[in-house]
Amino acid sequence: QVQLIESGGGLVQAGGSLRLSCAASGRTSRGTMGWFRQAPGKEREFVAAIWGSIGVTRYADTVKGRFTISRDNAKNTVYLQMSSLKPEDAAVYYCASRILAISTMFADYDYWGQGTQVTVSA
Repeated sequence: QVQLIESGGGLVQAGGSLRLSCAASGRTSRGTMGWFRQAPGKEREFVAAIWGSIGVTRYADTVKGRFTISRDNAKNTVYLQMSSLKPEDAAVYYCASRILAISTMFADYDYWGQGTQVTVSA
């Protein structure tokens, strides 16, 4: 069983930065940790993911070059550094994990956090 707890959300102006954290209980260092987001009235969408002890990463095109995912295996924590934030980045951000390699499909993930709200003002 894996429990995921997100933190770091909040209100930021467009162009600003935030860092989200996801603390995991249970062994996740060999699997994939991902971030998804869901805005009101929209489907949950893939943002970024990191896999394995060597940290293979993948990003959605909409965040590539602005967001960076990383993980600290010793702390069992994954981070999402978000820069150059845009109003369209506003959403509830969810951390998720799966045992296997990276997937961009939310249905492929086994465990989910409760989410953290990110609000971006224009």
